Amino acid sequence: MQKVVIALLALLASGALAEEPTQSNDTKPEVEDLQTSKTAENEATPIKKAKSEKHHDDPTKVVTKFSLGYTGEVKVSGSVGLDDARMLNASVYGDGGEWTLGGSWLFDIGIVNFYFSNSEYDDGSSNTSYSIGTFVPLSYFGIEPAGWQIFPMFGYNYSDGDSMQEVYDPQKKVSEYVLMPTQSHGGYLGGFAFKPINETWSVMTFAGGSMGSEDYRNYWVGGGVSYAFTHNQSINLYATYDDSTLYEADSTVGLSYKIEFD
Repeated sequence: MQKVVIALLALLASGALAEEPTQSNDTKPEVEDLQTSKTAENEATPIKKAKSEKHHDDPTKVVTKFSLGYTGEVKVSGSVGLDDARMLNASVYGDGGEWTLGGSWLFDIGIVNFYFSNSEYDDGSSNTSYSIGTFVPLSYFGIEPAGWQIFPMFGYNYSDGDSMQEVYDPQKKVSEYVLMPTQSHGGYLGGFAFKPINETWSVMTFAGGSMGSEDYRNYWVGGGVSYAFTHNQSINLYATYDDSTLYEADSTVGLSYKIEFD
């Protein structure tokens, strides 16, 4: 099944925080010192401030977490937050035929993601994908229509594998399906959005498509609901549909449980 999930990888180091100088007990601080201290307080890094405030459905949230899902087969995934800006991520399906590995680097304006994944299909075909892309929260620009949190996403993708294709045999005068090697370079464009209904319930939706070499086309659409029963535990119920020029159309209904670790 053609997956829409963008897994994450980051290889960049974070900067260090400067240590604030101390005042002696018998010295009265100057007005400039008080102003400097207040300014430093107000200019706390947006990444650190936003982490505890972000919704559990926010795709730019960097946190250590574990997830268990079911979409006809079991999926286990997890993330390890290396610091306030970097996260490693991996997932695997029950039979091990499909997995992803990657990570992310968080900026004030969005998150940059890299991932690679491998998929094996029921007809014997397989596909390995490499992708780099980003989510950009429109709330950064003050755009939150009717309370919706919207995240446009775009990036580059390379796929290498094989697919079952119909080939005509002139000697037998019949058409046969055989595995043929495939490669594709292309870009993808789409969006993800969610809206909190109250403190526990929220709804989400996503859609997008990609275009690549050799007339490759792919699109996906989906939506669902999520329920947070504690500050760090939630469940999602969702449905997706995707189709491409290389693989058969597929629709999925899934349920997942997620726990985050502070």
